[in-house]
Amino acid sequence: MLTVSFPAAVFGTNCYVLAAAEGEECLIVDPGIGIEPQLSEVLQELRLKPSAVLLTHGHVDHVYSVTPVCGGQIGAYIHADDRYRLTDPLSSIGPQLVAALEQQFGTAATWTEPSDIREVRDDQVLELAGMRIGVHHAPGHTEGSVMFSLDGVPDGVPDETEVSSSLLSGDVLFAGSIGRTDLPGGDHQAMLTSLREQVLPLPDTTLVLPGHGPATTMSRERAANPYLQDL
Repeated sequence: MLTVSFPAAVFGTNCYVLAAAEGEECLIVDPGIGIEPQLSEVLQELRLKPSAVLLTHGHVDHVYSVTPVCGGQIGAYIHADDRYRLTDPLSSIGPQLVAALEQQFGTAATWTEPSDIREVRDDQVLELAGMRIGVHHAPGHTEGSVMFSLDGVPDGVPDETEVSSSLLSGDVLFAGSIGRTDLPGGDHQAMLTSLREQVLPLPDTTLVLPGHGPATTMSRERAANPYLQDL
């Protein structure tokens, strides 16, 4: 599986581009703030054509560029419980942060809702860009946080890394940590339930591709992540 990832200019949100191979259709996951120039370079270099955008949740640092990336031609997939966040995600971050973004990029921060929004549900299987993607509802960071699972693993993963599948975990699970639950829509008890019921049952051979920070494996997180130890 061809996999390219790079952090957004703000908040370091990981944007992922997934495809079966060069020259094929691709999926874009969590297009955050300021990713458009680098994304354009990746698509051009690898001759990829976007067919869908997957959103792990509706926070502005994960969805800010979704509308220009979709271009009115492809669908944006998000869980129904976070659908409302696409109405105006800028309203959730406050005027001071909006002003900081405008100062950094030199342009006014604006938002236009995507024209083609497709709601996903727990245990749904999507078939997009020649890949099968499982949807796993894991509330806690937000009401509609999801993780996306794929049978493949990125090309170039070292042979000594024993992985057989991939999980785009969004802000549910990080290397050594989990997503915060103190923001509007967060729920610590719901997060604990998601970790217990959705994360812990994953095979040790799962490669975890988080919304922020480096990739990890379920084997590593099960052994060392302090937030999983008491579950």
